[in-house]
Amino acid sequence: MQRRFTSVLPLLCLLCLLIYCAAPVHSQVSSSQIDALFPAGLKSNTAPGAAALVVYKGRVVFRRGYGVTDLRTLQPIDEHTNFRLASFTKQFTAACIMLLVHDGKLRYDDRLTDIFPEFPAYGRSIGVRNLLNHTSGLKDYEDLLLKQYPGTPEEKIPQIHDAGVLKLLEQQTSAQFPAGAKWEYSNSGYAVLAMIVEKVSGKPFGQFLQERIFTPLQMKNTLAYEKGKNKVPHRAYGHTWKDNAWHETDQSPTSAVLGDGGIYSSIDDLAKWDRALRLHTLLTEGEMQPALTPAQPADGSAGFPDGKPVKYGFGWFLDPYQGHKRMSHDGSTIGFLTTIQRFPDDQLTIIILANRTDGDPELLALKIADLYLAKEKAH
Repeated sequence: MQRRFTSVLPLLCLLCLLIYCAAPVHSQVSSSQIDALFPAGLKSNTAPGAAALVVYKGRVVFRRGYGVTDLRTLQPIDEHTNFRLASFTKQFTAACIMLLVHDGKLRYDDRLTDIFPEFPAYGRSIGVRNLLNHTSGLKDYEDLLLKQYPGTPEEKIPQIHDAGVLKLLEQQTSAQFPAGAKWEYSNSGYAVLAMIVEKVSGKPFGQFLQERIFTPLQMKNTLAYEKGKNKVPHRAYGHTWKDNAWHETDQSPTSAVLGDGGIYSSIDDLAKWDRALRLHTLLTEGEMQPALTPAQPADGSAGFPDGKPVKYGFGWFLDPYQGHKRMSHDGSTIGFLTTIQRFPDDQLTIIILANRTDGDPELLALKIADLYLAKEKAH
């Protein structure tokens, strides 16, 4: 019996090999194909650049740095380099609120005046949900700040913080439109959300982020930057091209506001964030659903002033791309451009962080996505 089994074994191995060779093999996107999409200007060792990450089917398949962190040290950008995320931050601010809802300390229908009793009467109709999905109608704090310093050069205006944004809004007597009436992107709303996290949790916003998100996910170098209180490790500085030269343009009067854009992170740490989203590490799939449900303003429309329609949840744009389900967000601030493009059904995530403002990370990320989505379609 043993000899008969042994004689059949080679035939079985040969059969398995033939079946394996006959099975369709999915063509992989190569690193060189992705690298070729990045413009030559990013690849200089004397100019600011970018870091890029591609995660496909749970694996990091591309991770690369281009250019330098700053023009003083010419330190090469790598997977550990920390960039200011700008509005990419909003998904983390939203997650803080969702964790407080998970804890039973907050409800999406709670009103501004429930949380801040001193807030003017117009806050009675503004709920937490309105702040999260940009239907609050709050006035733009950047406009309000500039009005406080008429004729003052921007570089002379003192930096404002989240608490200062809340104070500016408390000095107003009305919103731009009734809460829920329409959709209008609001940095003010996310600064207020950071203050809600502080009020409800009893902890500084940055500390809450560390304790509930960054530390559990081992995002060891990610932080909400507060000048004089902490330091950004492996920091990239922002740059702008002007008068035929690169200039460091790292801070503006609004750069100290945390809730709408103050987090610094790297592609190495953001790979951990992507994994947590994929595996529902912090919030269950059911708890994430409100974040992935587009706002439905009363006027039946949502879009930017240029007429581009928008689907927005909690800290995520939800517009599909070429028929593929997508959750995404860009960031843009003085000296930095960032993007995260997630295609959950395709198990594809692309993140690009740049410390220069002459490119389009979203467009570049979508060119990378096209490589993978085309392969999926072909098979």
